[in-house]
Amino acid sequence: MASVVARFLDFIEQWNGISHSGGMSPLAKLQSILAKPFMPAVCFLCGVTYDTVTLSRIDRLLDNLVLLLYLVLLGALIVLTGRLGIESPPEREQLLSGSRFMRWVWESRPYYPMASQFLFGGLFSAYAIFYSQSATFAGTAVFFAVLIMLLVANEFLRDRLSNLRILVGLYAVVSFAFFTFFVPVITGFMNAAIFLLGALLSLGVTLYLVQLVYRRSLDQSGRQPFAVMTPAIVLIAMLVGFYFMNWIPPVPLSLKFGGLYHEVKRTGDQFELVFEKSWYQFWKRSDTTFPADEPIYCFTAVFAPVDLNTTIYHHWYYRPNNNRPFTHADKIPLKISGGREGGYRAYSFKQGLDPGDWRVDVEAEDGRIIGRVAVTVISQTEERPRLVTVSY
Repeated sequence: MASVVARFLDFIEQWNGISHSGGMSPLAKLQSILAKPFMPAVCFLCGVTYDTVTLSRIDRLLDNLVLLLYLVLLGALIVLTGRLGIESPPEREQLLSGSRFMRWVWESRPYYPMASQFLFGGLFSAYAIFYSQSATFAGTAVFFAVLIMLLVANEFLRDRLSNLRILVGLYAVVSFAFFTFFVPVITGFMNAAIFLLGALLSLGVTLYLVQLVYRRSLDQSGRQPFAVMTPAIVLIAMLVGFYFMNWIPPVPLSLKFGGLYHEVKRTGDQFELVFEKSWYQFWKRSDTTFPADEPIYCFTAVFAPVDLNTTIYHHWYYRPNNNRPFTHADKIPLKISGGREGGYRAYSFKQGLDPGDWRVDVEAEDGRIIGRVAVTVISQTEERPRLVTVSY
């Protein structure tokens, strides 16, 4: 997970300061190397790169089990942090005469913020990767941007991660980000009701943690459980609002491929895609300009988890020139099934488009944008490049 190396090395550094008082040990030498100013940035980038390579599918069982384990461990740390903040520290004699476990709990208390930072970093990094696959430069990039900011801010939050309100608020966010994609994965359904179920689960789990903190002791500082829970409630309510404003990417769906073409034909297990391409346009994968009054095809491949069957839409928009806004032209439903690594392939087509700018928003059933493709339609007054065919 992101910053795993950095967190582990921080732990070594802290432990080395406690365990060695004589000459420079091998760990102390390692510490001196890692104390270089550029090392935290290197470790952070290495962690993110590792996540990018290893976290391939959002419905992969092992990845989801790891994230769930992180949530469980983080919840346990929050409960311990809250309860130790409420209870008075035992006298040394009581600590020495108590159980080994309780002695370990109290003695390891200074490392709780570091451990929390490690777990938050791993969760935010994984979510940033999963949500980036569904985010677009339209409104759905808002929640993805929030995750990126929290991922970066986590690098500087260690001194704040003993504050119970901050911990509970951040836990609500990471629980929300997990359950709102995990519930569709395990149920095979994706709609507003399933999304709200995930939001309620995240709220319920967070509330249960706060109840565990205050279950046996009164809060000696005067803070009540509701006051601690208030930031989490506000954050989840805000994120639900993001959903209804289409600001949250439609995970677990993601657009693997999309474009506009002169013709789409299926041959066996492959689709043949025909588009215009000059000899020097080696990067081109679909039409960017298109002659008016000819049929045009929109081809997309949308990834969905195994057992998830849903409807997506090719929502066509048109504007005659740059000075006019895009307006609705057509909305075509397409049934898709999950499981294919390269995405479920489907296409729609329209006859003879008017000159101007056209775009197709690939939308989930609840209206959130999975991806977007665009083309400029021009009058047939100039020589056109040759047509080429690719398979997908």
